[in-house]
Amino acid sequence: QVKLVESGGGVVQAGSSLELSCQASKRTYVQGWWRQTPGKEREFVASIAWFDGAVDYADSVKGRFSISRDNTKDITYLQMHILKPEDTAVYYCAATDSAGFAPTRARGAYDYWGQGTQVTVST
Repeated sequence: QVKLVESGGGVVQAGSSLELSCQASKRTYVQGWWRQTPGKEREFVASIAWFDGAVDYADSVKGRFSISRDNTKDITYLQMHILKPEDTAVYYCAATDSAGFAPTRARGAYDYWGQGTQVTVST
C-alpha cells in the first residue's frame, strides 16, 4: 500500500502561479495529477514516469502546467502557471506500480490516490 499526501492548494488570482506537491510513502513507477469539480468526472491533468521522466499533459493545461518528480524524496510536483478560473478544482495525486512504465491517462490504471487539495482561481 502507498500513501499519497498532497499539499500546496489555495486561493489565487487568475494569471497567478501555484505549485502542488505530492509526498508518497514509497516509490511507484508512474505518478499523475487529476482534478475534479462538483458534478463532473475526475479528469486527467498530467502524468510522469519514474524510470525516464517521460510526461504527458491534458490539452487544457499543456504549456501552462509542468509535472516533475524528485526521486530521492518520492515527491511529485505540479507547477501551474497562468491559472484560469476554469482550473478551479480539487486536485488529486495518483500513482501506480502495476500499469507499466509509461505515463498514462487511464484512470483505472492508478492504484493509489491522495485525499485531494483545493485550488481556487478567482477573477
